[in-house]
Amino acid sequence: MSENQNKEMMLPDEVISNIIYLIRNTKVMLDKDLAELYGVITGNLNKAVKRNIKRFPEDFMFQLTKEEFENLKFQFGTSSWGGTRSLPYAFTEQGVAMLSGILNSDRAINVNIQIMRIFTKIREMLTDNLSIRLDIEGIKKKLENHDKNIELVFSYLDELMEKHEKPTPPRKPIGFKSYRKEKE
Repeated sequence: MSENQNKEMMLPDEVISNIIYLIRNTKVMLDKDLAELYGVITGNLNKAVKRNIKRFPEDFMFQLTKEEFENLKFQFGTSSWGGTRSLPYAFTEQGVAMLSGILNSDRAINVNIQIMRIFTKIREMLTDNLSIRLDIEGIKKKLENHDKNIELVFSYLDELMEKHEKPTPPRKPIGFKSYRKEKE
């Protein structure tokens, strides 16, 4: 396949990014969406997976529970799932990579490469986001310390202002008495 044909088959990254979901604290793609991307029927995709089920342990692929599926449909606000008879399968990043071993069409291979790149971008964004969060937390701690120091400075200033406003009574001189005054 020529490079031009590869580029023609490429989908916008946003299309793929929008069908990566967070389920069970894991980024996954659903069988229905993957089948559409690969240009196959969902049932055929799942049949290929079942023929190679040893390649898909639970951390590569799992079936959604009824509650997870209902929650997902609720998030979309519509039942665009047609006549879904069984609960969908969710494929983790490793599961999607494993699909490339059982689906050998040029389209499936190219789509898989693109999906892997997007998963990598998402992971990098999360890492960047984490470092930004850590930096912000460091700045917050510094600001809290500055706030405490500023409060301390103001309390000292208040004390000084009070002392300045209330002059202290004159003190008795300490030391030797001056006899000059007595002689004069």
